[in-house]
Amino acid sequence: MANNISWQDALNRLKDGNINFVEDSLDGKLQNSSRRGELTSGQDPYAIILSCADSRVVPELSFDTGLGELFVIRVAGNVANTSSIASIEYAVAHLGVNLIVVMGHENCGAITAALAGGDNGYNLNHLLGHVVPAINASESKEVNTVVKVNAHLTCKQLVSRSPIIEAAEQSKKLKIIPAFYNLATGKIDFSEE
Repeated sequence: MANNISWQDALNRLKDGNINFVEDSLDGKLQNSSRRGELTSGQDPYAIILSCADSRVVPELSFDTGLGELFVIRVAGNVANTSSIASIEYAVAHLGVNLIVVMGHENCGAITAALAGGDNGYNLNHLLGHVVPAINASESKEVNTVVKVNAHLTCKQLVSRSPIIEAAEQSKKLKIIPAFYNLATGKIDFSEE
């Protein structure tokens, strides 16, 4: 496994980058042909972001990062399905990433659809089935409350469904943190426990 920065340092970089994004002061570094050339021999991201596929939520911009800095997995509802977990396992085991952020967002369409219920077809029903535990665990059925519960439960699922992630977390090198993206401001709230 590769060595990488600590989860604490990675989290601080994400927080600093989000401040830049919120304040409209993006630095735009590491986004040019020189950077692309540097990355042809491999990647060394410092954080994994499991985020919703919503077009309004772009982790690379929200954290003011450049090419090769984040390992981003995007799936509606930021659910932990077999493919998203496998992608995260790769980044933990082979790239040595020490921070996973599960980032839900305000007014998530996938959560809204899961709350509404009904038949959305085989594939979407399957995806939304991953959200049902958050609906059941949430005291409120308000969409943003369920989004936050879903992010917390997804963090736990990453550990319970992956021996690779579980071992890394137990070693105290890996940290998994839920987060919430506010659409109007771009501010990301981290739920550090």
